[in-house]
Amino acid sequence: MRRREFIAGLGGAPACAAARQANAAPTRDRVVRIGVLGTSPWPPFEGLREGLRELGYVEGTNLAFEYRWNGGRNELYPPLAAELAAMPVDLILTIATPAALAARDATATIPIVMAPIGDPIKAGLVSNLAHPGRNLTGFTNLATEISGKRLELLKQIVPSLAAVSVLGNKANPFTDIELQYMRPAAEALRLSLTLVPAANDEQLDEALNAWARLPPHGIVVINDQFLLSRHDRISASLLRTRLPSVFGFREFVDAGGLAYYGANYRLEFRRMADYVDKILNGSKAGDLPIQQPTKFELIVNAKTAKSLGLIMPPTLLATADEVIE
Repeated sequence: MRRREFIAGLGGAPACAAARQANAAPTRDRVVRIGVLGTSPWPPFEGLREGLRELGYVEGTNLAFEYRWNGGRNELYPPLAAELAAMPVDLILTIATPAALAARDATATIPIVMAPIGDPIKAGLVSNLAHPGRNLTGFTNLATEISGKRLELLKQIVPSLAAVSVLGNKANPFTDIELQYMRPAAEALRLSLTLVPAANDEQLDEALNAWARLPPHGIVVINDQFLLSRHDRISASLLRTRLPSVFGFREFVDAGGLAYYGANYRLEFRRMADYVDKILNGSKAGDLPIQQPTKFELIVNAKTAKSLGLIMPPTLLATADEVIE
């Protein structure tokens, strides 16, 4: 059930949609091709489709997506990015840091729009959010800045918590970046952190077996598209081992994880449609500032909390955007 709705702007939503349609890009005499580079199909991507339809782009008429999914194998990103660059496509949309790095290395001319990634500056993609330069722009989810808040959330749910296992993909540069942000927060909360690496299915199996043998502790899963693509397995393991967990993707909570705190990704993909349209109509990607989230969500799974024998703080339930009963 919804506890807080994003009210700002709702009253003007119909008018806004009408205005966007009125200013929609004219029907083109050719098909615009957008390359998509990522791990696997992701539901929030539908927000981009919705936004592009409002702007006059119709799949099968003047718009086509060229998908390249790596299935969780980051070593495939460079050849897949090269395929898209060689087609060529009019624009490449990347999902996650490794995909953005591969696309950057594959082309210096085709515009690249990065789907929400944690820290494009520390990842070496851009040097400035306001003026990214080159052929790059996109959106950051500020995951590095809110990683500490996820630890605070876990500690709020389990006040006696002293140890946290962090599941992360070491093949993703973002894992080390987020750990840098998590450690000061962990020290302040007097939590010990242990990285449990999982860059492929074999390592993930080892990780899921390993944390079942550890003393009572909490779990934080670092945002990563490979781990997201295995969210069902991870969430099921956490339920079996009765471990409290916090995530940066809501799919984990829908599958039985305990709590989610992060950006509204469907909304962020919808906002991307405007950038895609601007670039297709002549704007330079590097001149468009990298955007930050406009809304964060807190979702807690009360059903899972009950199964773990946890009593959720009333203040937490009251401030949650959604409580899964």
